[in-house]
Amino acid sequence: MEVKIGIAQINKYAMSECGDSVEIAERPRGGVSAILADGQGSGKSARATSLAVVNKTAALIADGARDGAVARAVHDYLYALKDGKVSSTLAIISADLDTQTVVFCRNSNCPVIVKQTYGIDVYDEEINPIGVHKRMKPLTYEMPLDLGMILVSYSDGIQAAGRKKGRTMDAGIIHKIIEENEAKDAAFIAESILEYALELDDYRPGDDMTVVVMGLCDKDDVHKIRKITVSFPW
Repeated sequence: MEVKIGIAQINKYAMSECGDSVEIAERPRGGVSAILADGQGSGKSARATSLAVVNKTAALIADGARDGAVARAVHDYLYALKDGKVSSTLAIISADLDTQTVVFCRNSNCPVIVKQTYGIDVYDEEINPIGVHKRMKPLTYEMPLDLGMILVSYSDGIQAAGRKKGRTMDAGIIHKIIEENEAKDAAFIAESILEYALELDDYRPGDDMTVVVMGLCDKDDVHKIRKITVSFPW
């Protein structure tokens, strides 16, 4: 089995800094986690918040902590760091090869979408962001690794796309993009969802936009070569 991760991101229009941050962390017992945080506000301050969140999350995962415990610890860290005055969303999506499960944690107003052989499930139960309430726990889900699975998370810039133009994001279109592609197409799925959101905002995004996609597919390379491709315009 091979894990494919696709990430597509763009800043809020006319902002030089993106308030969303993404990090990839290798799990010490095997596997990989994708971490997405959206700091309160926009610009430089939001970027500093989201970077602090994803960096702390990645460090705790690398230390071997479980995802649910990581999310709680990162909440406590942000609460102490910002004195409970600054919030951040946090989503962790993990392929855990040690337990042979997929685990994902949410403290976000945006869903995690999961495609399996029988169809698509949307995990969108209401949950508060981290950092502002004294006690906070994530919504945590665990399910067996399944070849062909696709997991999608995104920031609220995607969810709110088009609102300032009097338009509404159609979740059905996002689901169609996921349904019509395979796990190996993680990067294409991320780019396609971002493109749809940009169209709704007339290519002037009203908020920072980030899409993270994880796909579980057959491995193409018998030599198990790990590959990372990054495109980082500035």
